[in-house]
Amino acid sequence: MSESTMMSQVRRTFSLLNQQACSWSCSRSSSSFFTDSDSAGLVLQSHSTDVYQNLALEDWIDANVDLQGRGVLLLWRNRPAVVIGRHQNPWTECNLPAMRRAGIPLARRRSGGGTVFHDLGNLNLTFFTSKKAYDRQRNLKVVTDALRRLRPGLDVQATDRFDILLNGRYKISGTASRLSRKSSYHHCTLLHSADRSALSSVLRPSCPGIQSNATPSVPSPVANLLDHAPSLQWEELLGALVQQYNTEFDLHSALTVIDPTNESMFPGVGEMEVELRSWDWTFGKTPKFTMETQLELTNEQPPACCSARLQMEVKNGRIESCHLDVPVDWLPVRLSGELSSVLIGERFCPHRAAAAFSALMRSESGATHTRLHRLCDAMLTVMG
Repeated sequence: MSESTMMSQVRRTFSLLNQQACSWSCSRSSSSFFTDSDSAGLVLQSHSTDVYQNLALEDWIDANVDLQGRGVLLLWRNRPAVVIGRHQNPWTECNLPAMRRAGIPLARRRSGGGTVFHDLGNLNLTFFTSKKAYDRQRNLKVVTDALRRLRPGLDVQATDRFDILLNGRYKISGTASRLSRKSSYHHCTLLHSADRSALSSVLRPSCPGIQSNATPSVPSPVANLLDHAPSLQWEELLGALVQQYNTEFDLHSALTVIDPTNESMFPGVGEMEVELRSWDWTFGKTPKFTMETQLELTNEQPPACCSARLQMEVKNGRIESCHLDVPVDWLPVRLSGELSSVLIGERFCPHRAAAAFSALMRSESGATHTRLHRLCDAMLTVMG
């Protein structure tokens, strides 16, 4: 089935859901979509391929659905995006300049774990349950059993780290989870036909010399299912996963396509999405870190070169302290101090730093201006 055909079916299914939603009484509660069903489980597929909308939908289900005695499986895919864990540092996890050039967004999820690259060749599965029923190995068994049923020759095994390996080596699925007071969710990726070259180009550090207690990702060799099962189609994979979920949890749930932007069905989900898109959430929630790095400075007229040392402390994504050690024959001590001072309180961000530098640059001329400009450029480069 082609992508356009599948999306046509998605649109038709959602149109029927919208018609059903319009027929419901206005007196129904906001969670009536979930509570009206007698089933002990639901299987949902997101109509959206926007990473923020899908993460907001996860948060909404976790916050609003009574999961005592009920499970929900959510299937979703995203256009190219990088997703970091709740306690990670984006500057050490991903290549922010390359992502900006390619128009790839960065999102921070609420679960822990490592950084992942999403695109339409990757399937995300989120298993929602009560905290008491939280069982990651059982969830991964749904995936591995479905794959073995589809292609008995595939050697797929879940590990103690809750990854799924192909042929004992190649990672095709990674895991993260979040436990609340009464509920839980466990989500995992499943690489079907992801762009591995894009994955490797964006999952590398932006900034040198960062020291932090943030959770680091653990690099692993990866593979796509399509590399080892070339005939495996999307609809075949989705069908097998839904069937195996029903079998494992003794359910009879049909796949239902939903729109995560539908406020009548998910009241308040838009506000959750806005927060996930914000700088304060994506970068401001980064654990405190320090950066210490060397800057190589060169000048053509007159020829000169030297090294400078930059030290920063960053909290909540903002520069708390900055110290520049620049040779005095390159730049006067006064200017080094002023350059450090203008960054205090600013976001650790090349765009904000460039704006802060601009007024200082305008006050200088000649050779001093040229050298100051080169120093500023070097600082912006190491800030990702």
